[in-house]
Amino acid sequence: MKIQNITVSTLAIALALAFSGCGKNESNTPSSNSGGGNAAPPAKRLKLAFVSNNAANFWSFARAGCNAAAKELGDVDVDFRITQDGSSATQRQILDDLAAKGTDGIAVSVDDPDNQTDFLNKIAGESLLVCCDSDAAASKRVAYIGTDNEAAGEEAGKMIKECLPNGGKIMLFVGHSDSQNAVERSGGIKKALEGSNIEIIDIRTDDTDAVRAQKNAEDTLVKYPDIACLVGLWNYNGPAILNAVRTAGKNGQVKIVCFDDEADTLAGIAAGDIYGTVVQNPFEFGKQSVTRMEKYLRGDHSQLDGKMFIPTRDIKKDNVADYQAEVKNILGQ
Repeated sequence: MKIQNITVSTLAIALALAFSGCGKNESNTPSSNSGGGNAAPPAKRLKLAFVSNNAANFWSFARAGCNAAAKELGDVDVDFRITQDGSSATQRQILDDLAAKGTDGIAVSVDDPDNQTDFLNKIAGESLLVCCDSDAAASKRVAYIGTDNEAAGEEAGKMIKECLPNGGKIMLFVGHSDSQNAVERSGGIKKALEGSNIEIIDIRTDDTDAVRAQKNAEDTLVKYPDIACLVGLWNYNGPAILNAVRTAGKNGQVKIVCFDDEADTLAGIAAGDIYGTVVQNPFEFGKQSVTRMEKYLRGDHSQLDGKMFIPTRDIKKDNVADYQAEVKNILGQ
């Protein structure tokens, strides 16, 4: 309570009442001249976290977005964690550690939604839980922030049809075929290719191992000499496929369509060896996750409600140079 406008005699009376056991309820203390009574305590500084599902460079953009949001808000600390080996076991250890440390809000790109649901529900009972990039819709997460992966898959399917106007055989490549984003992207591609002369032979997985990803592409080129296009669903798949195609001397002959904006992918597009890539916006994944978790935890629950889709972009040879400049600006290069 402010006392600068209270007279000496009033203060003396108040002290006398206090010593006699009276006046214990502050609501009985004069406050009309005190400027509004007790000031509200400062807001708690929030502990937030963001957890990737692998160690790809893709997450550098999400980290930059988290840092930008934390700087703008000024009242949060963000613990950015990388799941180095891309395994659900390692991701579980990270989430357990964050919950044990009393983290107020966690955004996570879920590695294995089908088998992690019960565990994610446990985390959701201890911290605000948001799924980002890869969803676990059956869990008790409060929202999903990221790409509409089926729509992104359809965009990739359109590119495939553009570069294969006469049809042909294609192979899909990804880290884990059961990750929700992989399921939805491959589903979107299949939807876009319905009624075309393009045949999907199969999908090859690599457990987020870039060396194995390249080997998968090399093996495909040998086993299917008439393959027309190789399609990478995760960010490191594009460079892995590009290396395999170049090693086989089939650049320009075998088309490549992929996702995300690895430097080698963009360079491959500029060189004409990759037809195109569907680019997400992981910077906004990070920024929106931190910003909206902070507001939700401060009481504005409208900030996290259902799904928030961040638009994708198609990058091909005609716009890759402009996009490369944007990437350098975001990462401060």
